[in-house]
Amino acid sequence: MSIPKEPRQLMINIMYLVLTALLALNVSAEVFNAFKMVDKGLVKSNKALDDGNNALPAAIRDGAKKKASLAKYADLIDPGRQLSAELNEYIGGIKDKLINDKGFVLDENGQPTGELKAKKDYALVQSYLVDGPEGNGVNSEGENLKNKLLAYKQSMLDLVEDDPDTQINEKDEFAKSISIEIDDQTWRDKQKASWQEMNFGHMPLQAVLPIFTKYQNDVKSTEAAFLNYLAGKVGTTTDVVIDKYTVVSAPDKSYIIKGEKYRSEIFLSAATSADSKTGISVSVNGKTLPTNQEGIAVYETTASGLGKKTYNAKASLTNPVTGEVQTFSKEFSFEVGERSVTVSPLKMNVFYIGVDNPVAVSAAGVSSKDVKVSMTGAGGGSISPKDGNYNVKVKTPTKKGEFAYINISAPGLNEKREFRVKRIPDPVPKLSKSRGGGMSSGEFKVQPGVFPVLENFDFDAKCNISGFRLVRVPKRQDPQVAVNPGGKYGSEAKSLISKAKPTDTYFFEEIKCKCPGDAAPRDLGGMVFKIR
Repeated sequence: MSIPKEPRQLMINIMYLVLTALLALNVSAEVFNAFKMVDKGLVKSNKALDDGNNALPAAIRDGAKKKASLAKYADLIDPGRQLSAELNEYIGGIKDKLINDKGFVLDENGQPTGELKAKKDYALVQSYLVDGPEGNGVNSEGENLKNKLLAYKQSMLDLVEDDPDTQINEKDEFAKSISIEIDDQTWRDKQKASWQEMNFGHMPLQAVLPIFTKYQNDVKSTEAAFLNYLAGKVGTTTDVVIDKYTVVSAPDKSYIIKGEKYRSEIFLSAATSADSKTGISVSVNGKTLPTNQEGIAVYETTASGLGKKTYNAKASLTNPVTGEVQTFSKEFSFEVGERSVTVSPLKMNVFYIGVDNPVAVSAAGVSSKDVKVSMTGAGGGSISPKDGNYNVKVKTPTKKGEFAYINISAPGLNEKREFRVKRIPDPVPKLSKSRGGGMSSGEFKVQPGVFPVLENFDFDAKCNISGFRLVRVPKRQDPQVAVNPGGKYGSEAKSLISKAKPTDTYFFEEIKCKCPGDAAPRDLGGMVFKIR
């Protein structure tokens, strides 16, 4: 078989992938296994492309020896392959960065199992590929990838020269065989923030890895097309064997909401290509679908019920060498769900008066910019955005049966969640680290006063002692009393403290304290110290 001029006609790059399930936090283990299988299949196909690409340069150089004028085509082999190798290495670096961020799950012997620790982590993908270092999408790795793909495509085109001896526009013909395509319009039509937001926004790690393997496949397919172009110019012939096929479904969205349409491209993927028409026909659940010139068919269906939906896709191909018709089939699935909401306090399950209460609000299947959040009910509270989450402030405690409500609304969604409101718990009054008992006179005298401690309370809050009554009871003498304002000792209290000696007893009574949100001081009780 002669070297094909349009290698995409039967190869179709093994591109796109089986994103056939939830792209939300509750994706099933079976779906993640499917992503892993697709990625492994693409890796194997890339190996087959590498084998083919490695075999062609020698044949091209041999063909170029026939005429001195053909040497220029042999000289283009290394520049073209270098461009491909650099981009392939860059894409591989992105995958390594994402995988190595948290690594793999280890077995009982401490060895990697191949299971990603962060396979459901969409925040890692969002931050690295979409948001970028400054969080505004500028200089994100997704933007860099897009620019490098476009630059690579143009650089490969620049290596192709129009032949003045023919009527064929060589650049235009070669452009048709380049696998890399950047859709720079759909994201604008869908009012997305960027190309990378449309392609990688809020996708779990396991789902994006096959996408990058597909981009590597595009690069290797483009390299194959370029080598085939050079081989055609020098008149090289070789045999290409088509021996591996699979049916691929590439949905626009693999997690859809009830009432939305599920749309997917169905096509036959092959490891090599031939210089003939595709001869591919596609059907889903027995219904034949029209295909374009690249053998791609589009399957659409409207989601009607909840849960897992399956469909069977078949693709038939006429072997360009033998004329034999081969049929390949595969079952795919997608998940239909309804919009749901999660509201989680980041520290505890109640709101506290007088402090900031951080809250995370998310809605599965809904863009964060479409989610509206408000607060109503008891507690006299308010909620406002802060550091990517929300901050709640409340004023009064809720009574039994009363709640403060976080209200969430979005397209097709209107829900609320209830929370209790409490005062900050009573702090514990202490001298140094003690709240009573025996203490040496030396240690007792150096204490500056009484201080409140909020034990086991995770919020940033500071309470202050408003005052207390200090009573010194010397052995066989009358009690001596000093009323102290605030927590630090005043002059009267200092005078009593300086008289401390063994056998004395000191009573700290009516200790008052005021915490954030308190309208009036609260009573913390008292402490008793025996001087040793």
